[in-house]
Amino acid sequence: MAPLLSPLLSLSASVIAEAKSVKHIPVALCSDKEAWAKLSIASDTVAIFRKADNHQDNLQLSETKKVEADGLARFITMNELRYITEYNQVTAVGLFQSEVKAQLLLFINRGSGDYKVLKDRLGALAPEFVGKFLFVLVHGVKSNEKSLGYLSLTSRDLPRVGIYDGDSDMKWLMPEGEISTERVWEFCQSFIQGDLKEVKQAGEPHPKTEL
Repeated sequence: MAPLLSPLLSLSASVIAEAKSVKHIPVALCSDKEAWAKLSIASDTVAIFRKADNHQDNLQLSETKKVEADGLARFITMNELRYITEYNQVTAVGLFQSEVKAQLLLFINRGSGDYKVLKDRLGALAPEFVGKFLFVLVHGVKSNEKSLGYLSLTSRDLPRVGIYDGDSDMKWLMPEGEISTERVWEFCQSFIQGDLKEVKQAGEPHPKTEL
């Protein structure tokens, strides 16, 4: 299976070693100036390439006083988006800065019996919707109470699937029932085709805000 995130790094060996502290992300070194030009890179840069939304994030070293392991790891973590991204205060940065504003949300309790099955099911479906949706996993924990409340959910209501559209600040819940690949696919297609616009939104009206 192709890696979910492929950083290309033009750095010293010591910084490469620091980057490898984020063990789940493939790391590569490139000194080919023609490749740099194709990627709009002009100087030593840490570049992250995300398959989840076809986006490139750059950290230009000439504009950074000092690159330390913690700072580099934080840059990668903040800007990392996988095919299905777990929502928290750090990953929220990459999610809400993405040009893809529609999010397919799986609200689920981590300890539930169907946790892995549903996570894997949606993760496998996500590549089909690259550029249209970000697939986001929202755990039913206290720190995510605001996110659940935005769609009038509590941890007792989970698992549920919803869509949040950042452009319009509108949100919808998929009707209760089995969370199958087919039902989630149809839910996503309904949004893409504009069929959800006339469907009652989930939750009460809120001022525009991040989840």
